[in-house]
Amino acid sequence: MKRIVTSESVNIGHPDKTCDVIADAFLDEALKFDPESQMAVECAIKNDKLFVYGEATTKAKIDYDKIARKILRDIGYKDQFQIIKEISEQSPDINQAVVKKHLCANDQGMMFGYATNETAECMPTSILVAHKIMKKYDDFRRQHTDFFADAKCQVSVEYDNKKPVKFSTIVASVSHSENLSHDFIEQIIIQNVVMPVLEEYPHLLSKNTKFIINPSGKFTVWGSFSDSGCVGRKIVVDTYGGVGHVGGGCFSSKNATKVDRSGAYYARFVAKNVVMHNLADECEVQFSYAIGMEQPVTISVDCFGTNKLPINEIEKFIKNNFDFRLENIIKELDLKKPIYKKTACFGHFGRNQFSWEKIKKI
Repeated sequence: MKRIVTSESVNIGHPDKTCDVIADAFLDEALKFDPESQMAVECAIKNDKLFVYGEATTKAKIDYDKIARKILRDIGYKDQFQIIKEISEQSPDINQAVVKKHLCANDQGMMFGYATNETAECMPTSILVAHKIMKKYDDFRRQHTDFFADAKCQVSVEYDNKKPVKFSTIVASVSHSENLSHDFIEQIIIQNVVMPVLEEYPHLLSKNTKFIINPSGKFTVWGSFSDSGCVGRKIVVDTYGGVGHVGGGCFSSKNATKVDRSGAYYARFVAKNVVMHNLADECEVQFSYAIGMEQPVTISVDCFGTNKLPINEIEKFIKNNFDFRLENIIKELDLKKPIYKKTACFGHFGRNQFSWEKIKKI
């Protein structure tokens, strides 16, 4: 059976992603000085205004303005932003439910983790390639003053019998100066950004692949002056590109006691290990927590009929080798370190630099 799967990635200059990166930079700053920090400081952006708001219970002294302005300059903004802050400590009602003899979940929620053996990174092809194209574009635009940081990419992959067979359509929209013609942009982006990534997958290249570059015709007004943004609006971009399910909360700004983040990382860790230990071609792990509880309320596994063992044997494998207590998740994945700004752009999964991507010795 044939079907097409489409996934999207966005670059750091997209206002939603700008906010994710800034929020995770705040989190990293807190964790550098106080690994026990309880953080959820978010932001929203429009025109030359950045709104910083949320909760922070930490011993760290965080210069929110300095951190935000440094990232905005790195993105390419030359404007002087007005920064408006509204930050309080974590609710004592929540804190007393979390910080006990054994650490407990900071909220209720359900989390999903997914893995597939169709790529070496155990990620769906469409989202993996979209992220690679955006990373290639980010490297490219930093070397070319006529291209700016706001950009997005959409990759469509055709499947036959559950196997990817070709790139169907590639869409890319990149911001640029008034000096560049549409024809020039189309040519240079295909040659210098898109094709170097697609050539990593020669078995999927097709003479029928359709390329659509800057379909609006112009993209000279970009970032917060073109759109608004806030933390957590790119959940599908951050996870599996629409393949599998997503949980109820975003990742960026949240420290590891927030199970929206740490639980999703551990679910990916488990699902990837099921696939990499050749127990299934495809695996999705789902579990849920309640605030103030140490253990998950539910755990379930779906291998979509690709399992090499009966599903109850895979469930036993998971039970015997993985510990879903929040305290263990944080310890096993080493989640108190300031690693989060690096996660905020180009996907939280499929990059081996992160602990939840490692293969566990069983």
